[in-house]
Amino acid sequence: MDIDEKEYQILKEQASDNKLIIRIVRGSVFTILFFIMLCMWGCPRYSVYSSEMDGKAEMAKAEQNRMIQVEEAKANLESQKLNSEAEVVRAEGMAEAIEIEDGKLTEQYIHYLWVRNIDKMDGEKIYIPTEANLPILEARGQE
Repeated sequence: MDIDEKEYQILKEQASDNKLIIRIVRGSVFTILFFIMLCMWGCPRYSVYSSEMDGKAEMAKAEQNRMIQVEEAKANLESQKLNSEAEVVRAEGMAEAIEIEDGKLTEQYIHYLWVRNIDKMDGEKIYIPTEANLPILEARGQE
């Protein structure tokens, strides 16, 4: 069984091709195994990292919400202070007006205040002058 040189070359090339295929397969298997091991090592660490970042984001959001509430409370406090100052000024004006009237609240002055503040009352308002030019303070329609 004598193999001539040509057949020997063909067998040698096939063996070389087979070795190349084996190397490619081994390299692919090694690469796949390396990737799997990398995932097994990296996924838990990424999960921890992701949870940590989520916690930091929630903390920042809670801090921002707290700061917003503090600023709203400060604005509310300032508003209440200004409202109370306005109330004091209004009361001083009323006291001065009463003093000008010699400390007497007359019927005319009470009706003047009522007419002046009629737009601040709830419900429908209709002013009907009467014989003595006194407004009807309460009237109910048929229901």
